[in-house]
Amino acid sequence: MGRNANFYIRKVIPGVSITIEDIGPWDQCLTVTNDAEGVVKRLMASGFLTEGMRLYYIDSDGRHDEITIESGAFSGFAPGQEEEEG
Repeated sequence: MGRNANFYIRKVIPGVSITIEDIGPWDQCLTVTNDAEGVVKRLMASGFLTEGMRLYYIDSDGRHDEITIESGAFSGFAPGQEEEEG
C-alpha cells in the first residue's frame, strides 16, 4: 500500500496520554482511523507513546476518539473523552 496517516501531536501528558490530530491530505494519505495499527506502531517506535498510555485522536471529521492499545499494539477504538483536551 505504501501510504500512512499524516498527523501531528497536539498534546502529550508524559506517562498518561497523547493526543494527535489527523491532517491529511486524504487524497494522498490514509486517515488515522484507517491506519490505526501503523499509527500506534510509529508512535511506540518513536517513544512518544509508551506502554500504559492512552492515545486520543481528532479524526478527519473533527471528532474526538480514542485508539485502544493492548500489549503495545492497536486493539480497537473507543469514544473520545472531553478531558483529553483539558
